[in-house]
Amino acid sequence: MRLFRLFSLLLALIPAVFSCVSVSREGLPPGSPFADIANAAATNPLPQGIAVGDVTNQSALVWLRTEGPMTVQIELASVAAWELMSKMATVQSPTFRTVQVVTSHDSDFTLTIPLDGLTPAMRYRYHVLIGQAQGEALTLAARGEFTTLPDAASSAPLTFAWSGDLGGQGRCRRGAAGYPIFDVMHAQQLDFFLFLGDTIYGDDLCPSPPNEPGADFRATTLAEYRARHRDQRGAEALRRFLDSVPVYVIWDDHEVRNDFAGPFDSQMPAGRQALREYWPIRVEPDDPQRLYRTVSAGADLELFILDTRQYRSRNADLDGPAKTMLGERQLQWLLKGLTESTATWKVIVTSVPLSIPKGGGAGVPGNDGWAGGPGSPGFERERQVIVDRILGRRVRNVVFLAGDVHYVQANAYDPNGDGTPDFYEFVAGPLSAAPGRQTPASLELHPTKLINEGGYMNFGLIRVTKSSCDVSVLDEAGATRFSHHLAAK
Repeated sequence: MRLFRLFSLLLALIPAVFSCVSVSREGLPPGSPFADIANAAATNPLPQGIAVGDVTNQSALVWLRTEGPMTVQIELASVAAWELMSKMATVQSPTFRTVQVVTSHDSDFTLTIPLDGLTPAMRYRYHVLIGQAQGEALTLAARGEFTTLPDAASSAPLTFAWSGDLGGQGRCRRGAAGYPIFDVMHAQQLDFFLFLGDTIYGDDLCPSPPNEPGADFRATTLAEYRARHRDQRGAEALRRFLDSVPVYVIWDDHEVRNDFAGPFDSQMPAGRQALREYWPIRVEPDDPQRLYRTVSAGADLELFILDTRQYRSRNADLDGPAKTMLGERQLQWLLKGLTESTATWKVIVTSVPLSIPKGGGAGVPGNDGWAGGPGSPGFERERQVIVDRILGRRVRNVVFLAGDVHYVQANAYDPNGDGTPDFYEFVAGPLSAAPGRQTPASLELHPTKLINEGGYMNFGLIRVTKSSCDVSVLDEAGATRFSHHLAAK
């Protein structure tokens, strides 16, 4: 009954909480290569599959997209309950069903449905039921599974992956599987996946051949950004992965365009809307556009997922008190969270790396990451504020995870120069993009290089316990290219 009352209340909030996107051709250029995507998928009511994201110890979000307006309902029970019902051949309903919701043209028929009141550390199975009209009998269209996170008092091992950069520089989906690296990740038995941005390359072309048709254009409008997200979900390996591995998604630059700074980019609102419509990202009632968030995963892990795009100053601005990567509100949220966290491991997720000078070009001058370079400013003043908090409050077991540069790099940092590392950074990716030019870390934070190599698609893999954090990098064939063990302090 508690769950039923919660979902009855949520029904009144459907316009604000549930995303719904469209396959309309309105606003698309004549002869656009993606104008017939809807026709190709007409026989599949969920052509882009399903996904679960932003899982906590008591909640989750289920994402889907229907082919046109349809009524949708989720039925949910623990895997154990489903199996018991199957053995008993019972016709009773599962634990509960959500209210029925109709997808809408207003947001491209996508839908994000919140599931609340769940039990920590429980494996759940859900069914997606759909029908043509409200009130008619609904039929099973898809099923998926996920496990809620442990509660704050529980110490439990967790395994997760991170990476980013999918479909860049013409390395887009090829063949039915599209991106087979997701099958390799799926085999790692992950608790969740951190997608560190560049979930699309809206400003890059995907020529066909060798890629599948549908993305040989640069997105600048909401309709075009939506189409690029739809095209990514055409990859069967990605859809299989999202069926049962929860995701926490943040953007980087190519969800809009290369090296963009949010407050100064007219295309940002469209790119941000499409991102929200196509991924299960929770909405903060007091700040609907907020993307940065905290994930508490038991007693041993807390994630701080940063938004390094929406609030940043121009890259070319001179570094100083007025220049920001995070914006003041997000910065203070991070500093407070690091200070107050009781988790053994504090993991800061930043789409752009701490110490790799990542200079722009004539169109977007300045450095796009935290570090500056010769004659080109970065965001080092604000980075130092974060470092000072870690050192000043003696925040232990801090790990930064990053992507963006299209190669693997890891560093142990000793910014106070006492001979003992104060925190670590691990950079992974790309999932599928051109290799980046390997650059050594800048020296301001006194790095010790653990690895700096590239030339292959990859993802990072982490297993945390109360006493350790084991980090490795696997390539697209599943071979381990790097591993490092951290003991908790």
